[in-house]
Amino acid sequence: MPTILVSALEASSNAHLEELRQNLPEDYRFIGVFENKDALYSPREFSIMGFRDVIGRLGFLLKAHKEMVQLAKQADMVLLMDSSSFNIPLAKKIKKQDPHKKIMYYILPQVWAWKKWRAKSLEKYCDFLGAILPFEVSYYQKKAQYVGHPLLDEIKYYKKDIKGETLVFMPGSRKSEIAKIFPLFVKTAQILEQNEGFKRRVLVVPSFFKGLDLKALYGEGIKLFEISYDAHKSLFEAEFAFICSGTATLEAALIGTPFVLAYRAKTMDFLIARMFVNLHYIGLANIFYNALNNETPGLGESQLHPELIQHFLSVENLLKAYEEMDRERYFKESLRLREYLASGSARKIANEMAFLLNLT
Repeated sequence: MPTILVSALEASSNAHLEELRQNLPEDYRFIGVFENKDALYSPREFSIMGFRDVIGRLGFLLKAHKEMVQLAKQADMVLLMDSSSFNIPLAKKIKKQDPHKKIMYYILPQVWAWKKWRAKSLEKYCDFLGAILPFEVSYYQKKAQYVGHPLLDEIKYYKKDIKGETLVFMPGSRKSEIAKIFPLFVKTAQILEQNEGFKRRVLVVPSFFKGLDLKALYGEGIKLFEISYDAHKSLFEAEFAFICSGTATLEAALIGTPFVLAYRAKTMDFLIARMFVNLHYIGLANIFYNALNNETPGLGESQLHPELIQHFLSVENLLKAYEEMDRERYFKESLRLREYLASGSARKIANEMAFLLNLT
């Protein structure tokens, strides 16, 4: 029975992990950090946003690192997913402890955006790098392969036209995001109801919020919305979506739902990030769309959807994005983006895991 040490700290990584597990033999045993009651830690415990939060949780992160390195002794191989600040140092420590331990990194760090030196670290400490973006491979020397994009395994609903019956609102999964963005979404929904007439308003809530007091988390404004825990189905049924940055923006693009990206961070965190990351766009769909149009990812001129960042994020601009988007063009170009990514990745990664295990 192969034992796999997993480090999947993000909600999106755990969705990708679940799809991957469906392509693996049932006797594979998983240990580490992932969404499971028997895991060492839950990903919820790593819900950290901003430089101040990292400093405040440093003791916890160091403790988790130490425990994961010890747990690696029980594993036949290691699977790292996203979260480079935690996972690259973890790979280094595990390789130092056991140079023969096979390590796979799936959902690679965005070295094309910043810290390009991480590519060398990944190739030094990992045995296989699963790239989910076609253009990522060019940033590595030999160990990276394009394996397809995991969302194309997971999405079951794809629009055939731009029609929709609802308005979807997705204000993020972290408390700090919700606190800054949801009040603006509430006001936007109220004005749209006055101007457009009644239209079902759906608030998509992360599945791991089930069982929580949503009113305490979102406030009184939650009364305006129907609640959904199924992001893909809700986006498929929507005429338009208002989405905090993240994987959900790419999900909307692949499904074919017009949307606007809305994001606001703490001022200090934003300014520090700008010192290190110089991109025109932060939305994954826009970044991929640049690459599709033979432009530098994140630095091109082409744009699939509007982005409202920091002081540009306002109720007025959210309404403007809704009213002025060229929905026909958007839908046509979203189909091109789906074709660019080509296929899912779960089966390919499952095959590579089996290959690495045979080498141990």
